[in-house]
Amino acid sequence: MTAAADLILTDAEVHTLSDPDETYEALAVRDGRIVRLTNAYDVDFLAGTDTRVVSLGGRVVLPGFVDAHTHLPMVGRRLVHADLSVDARDDALDRLRERAVAVAEGGDGRDEAARGREWVQGFGYDESRWDDDGYLTRAELDAVSDSLPVVAFREDMHVASVNSAALDRLGLAAGDHGGDVQGDDEATGVLVESAVDDVWDAVAPSRAETRDLLEAAQRHANERGVTGVHDMVRNSHAPEVYRDLEAADELSLRVRLNYWSDHLDCLTDVGLRTNHGAGLVTVGAIKTYTDGSFGGRTAKLSEPYADADTTGQWVVPPEELHDLVRRADAAGFQLTAHAIGDEAVDAVLDAFEAVAGDGQRHRIEHAELTDDEAIERMRAAGVVASVQPNFLKWADEGGLYERRLGDRRTETNRYRAMVDAGVPLAFGSDCMPLDPLLGVDHAVTAPAAEQRLTVTEALRAYTVGGAYAGFDEDRLGTLTLGTRADLVVLDESPWDAGRIRDIDPVLTVVDGRVVYDALA
Repeated sequence: MTAAADLILTDAEVHTLSDPDETYEALAVRDGRIVRLTNAYDVDFLAGTDTRVVSLGGRVVLPGFVDAHTHLPMVGRRLVHADLSVDARDDALDRLRERAVAVAEGGDGRDEAARGREWVQGFGYDESRWDDDGYLTRAELDAVSDSLPVVAFREDMHVASVNSAALDRLGLAAGDHGGDVQGDDEATGVLVESAVDDVWDAVAPSRAETRDLLEAAQRHANERGVTGVHDMVRNSHAPEVYRDLEAADELSLRVRLNYWSDHLDCLTDVGLRTNHGAGLVTVGAIKTYTDGSFGGRTAKLSEPYADADTTGQWVVPPEELHDLVRRADAAGFQLTAHAIGDEAVDAVLDAFEAVAGDGQRHRIEHAELTDDEAIERMRAAGVVASVQPNFLKWADEGGLYERRLGDRRTETNRYRAMVDAGVPLAFGSDCMPLDPLLGVDHAVTAPAAEQRLTVTEALRAYTVGGAYAGFDEDRLGTLTLGTRADLVVLDESPWDAGRIRDIDPVLTVVDGRVVYDALA
C-alpha cells in the first residue's frame, strides 16, 4: 500500500522547469521529496488523515528560487538598521537621522553602557537614482550626528560615506587617506575599496547580533520565494550561526557557504572541500575579488571610463589571483571570482584556463562587461556566469552604465549572448535587493536585445541555474519525481502578468516544510 503524502498541492499550474512546456495540475510531497506529479483526481489517492492539502485556485507553482550570490547578513542589516534604498538624497539622510535617534536613545536594545559608542549604520544607497547625483559626503553625515560615528554604505559595498566622528574613530585624519579616499584638499568622507574594509571591521556584528540579522533576512527571503542561497562569507559569525539555526530546527533556507579566500588555508587544514556537508548547510566555493565596481569607478576596464580619466583598479592583482586559483583548485575547491570590468573578466579566465580540467564549475561573479571572445572562453572552459539581473536597472539610457561607460552600456550583462553561446547562467541578487521576481522582470524587459531573456529562461536561471552552480542540479532547481521539495507558489503567472516584479509569492516550501504561508 502506498504511504500517504505529507503535503499535497492541487488545483494548481505546476511548472517543472525541467521541460519548458511541462505542467501538471497537482503534486504530492513525502519525506521532503516530490513523489507524484499528476492531475487533481489522482493525487487525492495520496491524501491521508495527517496530509495537508492546499487547493491553490489555479496559482502557479515553481521550483524554489536559488539566489546564487548574496550576503544574507547584509540583507538583515538593511532590515535592522537604516535602509537607504530610496529615490531621494533627503530621504536617505532622514532615515539616517531616525536611526541616529534610536542609537542615541538605546533604541536598538543594547545596554546603557553601550549608548553613545554605537555606530549609526545605513545600507544600500545608490546616488545614481537621485536627481542630485553624487556620493553622500562627510558634511551631510556630520549633520546627521556630530558625536556618533555615522556610515552609509553604497549599494555595491565598494564605497562607504562616513562623518567626522567616524573618521576620528577609524584614525583617518583629514588629508591623510591615500588613494582609497575620494578628495584631495579635504576629506570628503567617501571611502572606496580597501579603506571600506576598516569600516566593515569596526561595525562587525557579534555572534548574537549576527543571529538576529540572519533570522530577519531568512524570513524576508522566504517571503520572496527563496529556498536556497549561496552566501559570500568573510570573517563572519554567519557559518556557525547557520549551523546553530539548523541544529535548533530554525533554519528555513538551504545555505551554501562561499568562503572568502583568506579562509582557504584554514579550510584546507581542517579537511573541508567544496560540497562537504549534509542537511541544509554545505561548503561551497572559495571567493575572491579581482576588481571593484562601476559605481566606484574601480571596476578594471581595458579602456578609460567615460566620465573619468581612469581604467579602474585591481583589488587582487592578476599574479596573486593566479596563485590563489592554483592553490584552491589543487585543494579541491570550486573558485568564484568577482570580476566586473572586461579586463578583470579576462584575467579571471586566464587563471581558470591555467587549471583547466573537468568538473570544477569555477564561477565568475557579475561578469558585467564581456565581449564575444570572453563569452566563448567561458563556454569552452565550462565557467558559470553567476550574474545579477537587477543590475540592469543601471542599463537604461541616462543610467549609471551610460554615465560610466558611454556607448558601452549595451555591452553590459549580455545574458542573451551567454545563453545562446551555451554558458551556464546562474542568477543572484547581491542583495540589491534580494528579490528574484524583480530580477526576472529586469532580465525579461532589458533594454538591449543581447541582454534580454524569455520568462522561462530567466526563471530557469534563478532555479536550475543556481542549482547547477552549486552542484545540486540532480536534487534541486526543478520539480520532478524524486527531487527535494523546494518550491514557491505565486499569486499570478509570470508568463501572463503585466509586471513580473509585482507578483507576490504566497507559499514557500523548503525540503517539504512550509516556511512561508500567506494563504493560511
